[in-house]
Amino acid sequence: MTEILLLTLKISVGAVIFAIGLGARLSHLTYLWRRPALLLRALIAMYLGVPLVAIIMVKVLHLPPGVEVGFLVLAVSAGAPLLPRKLVGIGRDEFVFSLVFTSTLLAIFTVPAWLAVLGPQFGSPAHLAPKQVSLIFAKSFFLPLLAGMVMGRLFPGLAARSRARLMGLSLILLAACALLLLVLHWRVIAQVHWQGILALAVFTLCALAIGHGLGGPAPEDRTALAIACATRHIGIAALVAASLPGPKTAVIIVVYILTAGLIAIPYLRWRRLAQ
Repeated sequence: MTEILLLTLKISVGAVIFAIGLGARLSHLTYLWRRPALLLRALIAMYLGVPLVAIIMVKVLHLPPGVEVGFLVLAVSAGAPLLPRKLVGIGRDEFVFSLVFTSTLLAIFTVPAWLAVLGPQFGSPAHLAPKQVSLIFAKSFFLPLLAGMVMGRLFPGLAARSRARLMGLSLILLAACALLLLVLHWRVIAQVHWQGILALAVFTLCALAIGHGLGGPAPEDRTALAIACATRHIGIAALVAASLPGPKTAVIIVVYILTAGLIAIPYLRWRRLAQ
């Protein structure tokens, strides 16, 4: 049952990415590449600032081993494929699309590198080679994104009508699988304890602050980068969690997603009022 739920989670993420591709254009994906200063701030926030927070929290708080490995997965999982849906009406599409695409492209190299550096520190046996990561991302991210972009170009009317519906259904399926995973492995949540959940909440707040602070002068870019830092990349997290034995890490990641979502809601409301 757990394997079926994890597979369904991956399929639903792929469907979301396909829906993102329906509205993406090549100029959107390369938006940050043409703005190196903004790109540099985003990379520093996602690939240095947030992982360092994870390392410091694990060293200082002495968390349970399962939660420590969960922090390892969150530290290496930069980016957020679900970002466009969360930032409707706030972030600029071109910034959001480029952030998603660039972070996933860089993950081919950063995920194995961070695992090699952080794995011994967290006592984790996780190991992924760049070739292995690239093949998995090609199937789980780039292929559905490219397919969505091609369909969006060939059938713009159909893509415009179906994009929101497909996105909504996929997110509902993702949420249902996540909740079933929590119910099926409720003992893992008990092992996390309130200290672990509080640590995940503090981690989310720190990630929001890092992204907000480094997001640049444009308010919408600050909001987009803050949410990207806080929500992390579900596809990457699922990939790394699948490389670890047992379902514990995957369940902890689901707990974090729910915790981050609850914390992000008041932040997004504040940003809407500010803008």
